[in-house]
Amino acid sequence: MNEFKFYCSQCDQPLKCDPCFAGRQIQCPGCNHLIRIPSPPPGAGFTHVEPQSGHTWDTHPPKGQKG
Repeated sequence: MNEFKFYCSQCDQPLKCDPCFAGRQIQCPGCNHLIRIPSPPPGAGFTHVEPQSGHTWDTHPPKGQKG
């Protein structure tokens, strides 16, 4: 599996994932903030991926928060 590294935009938690997940929203394991997985950096040897829609606060609230 080809993975690339990125950081949470809220807490700078180092994360990594497969490029096919770029554009999806995930909950950061460090701060539980909902973040969008960025596209892999250009020149990293990955093919371009189109962002995909993922969960939103309405459909996937963070743990401990009620809607």
